[in-house]
Amino acid sequence: MPRISVKPLTVGALATNCYILVGENKQAIIVDPGDDADYIINTLNDLRCQPVCLMATHGHFDHILAARELQLAFKIPFMIHTADRFLISRMQETARHFLEYEVVESPPEISSTLNIKVPITLDRLRIEVIESPGHTPGSVCLYIPEAQTLLSGDTLFANGGVGRTDFSYSSQSQLVESLEKILRLPGETLIYPGHGPATTIAKESKIHRVAV
Repeated sequence: MPRISVKPLTVGALATNCYILVGENKQAIIVDPGDDADYIINTLNDLRCQPVCLMATHGHFDHILAARELQLAFKIPFMIHTADRFLISRMQETARHFLEYEVVESPPEISSTLNIKVPITLDRLRIEVIESPGHTPGSVCLYIPEAQTLLSGDTLFANGGVGRTDFSYSSQSQLVESLEKILRLPGETLIYPGHGPATTIAKESKIHRVAV
């Protein structure tokens, strides 16, 4: 069975978890490159892997600030769900609002969209896109069945945490539906969230069965 390693990096002012997925042949996918492009590049060099694409679990600035620099450095595509396209164009504006200073980074160019009908492969491992709207309209989770691994973005965090739904475009009811969908995955599935420590489906199910 093909194997994959997950390298977490904490980046940016909001301590976002960026993940480097590395396959057996040393090809890599960068998920949620939230900031600190030099740190990500140095880590890729240390791992001696070749990035093949960038993905974002959603379009908030703290998950994409380094995407354009990495696009240019490695000449690789950037992928996001089409429903979060509007957030890409707002990246600098929203970053300025939350960080209270100007950001110089340019928004990434969207090369293609993440689609539930089009699985992604990394060295023969299938990565499934699970739509998980609520925090944002185009939030997704990335599920690797053979590795029993889920990258949950800002949909689900450890210890019962969930993404904010107080934005004008958020939806509490959609988030609840997304959580119900995710929590049906096998209990041993390891969850790598957009912020904070890793957890498992089994642990979060015990908490959310009451809340959901």
